[in-house]
Amino acid sequence: MSARNTDRSTKLRIWLRIWAGVLLAATLATGTSAADTAVKFSLDFKFEGPSAPFLLPLDKGYYKAEGLDITIDSAAGSLEPINRVASGTYDMGFGDINSLIKFRDANPGTPIKAVFMVYNKPPFAVVGRKSRGVSKPKDLEGKKLGAPAPDGAYAQWPIFVQANGIDASKVTIENVGFPVREPMLAAGQVDAITGFSFSSFINLKEKGVPADDITVMLMADYGVNLYGNVIIVNPKFAAEHPDAVKGFLRAFVKGLKETVKSPATAVDSVVKRNDVAKKSTELERLNMAIRDNIVTPEVKANGYGAIDSARFAKAIDQIGLAYKWKAAKPKPEDIFDASYLPAAADRKFN
Repeated sequence: MSARNTDRSTKLRIWLRIWAGVLLAATLATGTSAADTAVKFSLDFKFEGPSAPFLLPLDKGYYKAEGLDITIDSAAGSLEPINRVASGTYDMGFGDINSLIKFRDANPGTPIKAVFMVYNKPPFAVVGRKSRGVSKPKDLEGKKLGAPAPDGAYAQWPIFVQANGIDASKVTIENVGFPVREPMLAAGQVDAITGFSFSSFINLKEKGVPADDITVMLMADYGVNLYGNVIIVNPKFAAEHPDAVKGFLRAFVKGLKETVKSPATAVDSVVKRNDVAKKSTELERLNMAIRDNIVTPEVKANGYGAIDSARFAKAIDQIGLAYKWKAAKPKPEDIFDASYLPAAADRKFN
């Protein structure tokens, strides 16, 4: 080999070492590696207290330990993550299982499945003010109800009406935006609203409405016997990356357990991502979600994440009371895939 070629070879080796160092530094800086599976995840709403179980594992490195490079984004309501995951722009998400059932019925070519039940009891609620004459379901007759069209709680309005003998023709429904829902109720422009209990109740108090003037009618306590929000997955992503889905759920349930044990610590993962959030407010919101929606008697007995097939079958029947199936009525196993769940011992409530 000539001296010139030897010199070129030496320079090439030097450059390769430099670039290898640059790539290593970049990997260490970002915390990712070529082996990590990228996962885009959509929440159902803003970064608020109840999103802590998803964000805590990100901050603690639990997703990373499963070989995942996770991106978590907020959304504008519990229907948006379903559309995002269905389109493939997001791999996984957190949305209302009842809306998912209807979406699948209307879009049979997009068989999105639920893989982890988070809200064992749904937070769907009708929230009114006693000073506006709303204390119980029948009081809504002759009143104005503010309800965002894409609201997961409003989607259950027909079931709530039927279960409580409300004459829906006597209730004026006003389609309002999510940002103005609570302000309109606080200002007396509507008499009640639909929403998630832990969001609307806290938001109304923040708007200066006295707590003892707020009526929270949790639909689950008034005949709406449904499940709530679940983790969903794009079918193509699940087929190509089943281990990533399982790894995500393992990391999530670890974060969920820590959140339930120490909500005051877990909520910090929310506050750091929301410039306008107050820790006390988001902690109260998180505690409500844990108490009313996440840690139920069923969860205490059977652990996190799974469903009771008999209960779910009855929920599907109830949806059918106010919804006309376009295809055959689904079975529980059509909607919920338990094969990705962590081992029962790891999901045990303790």
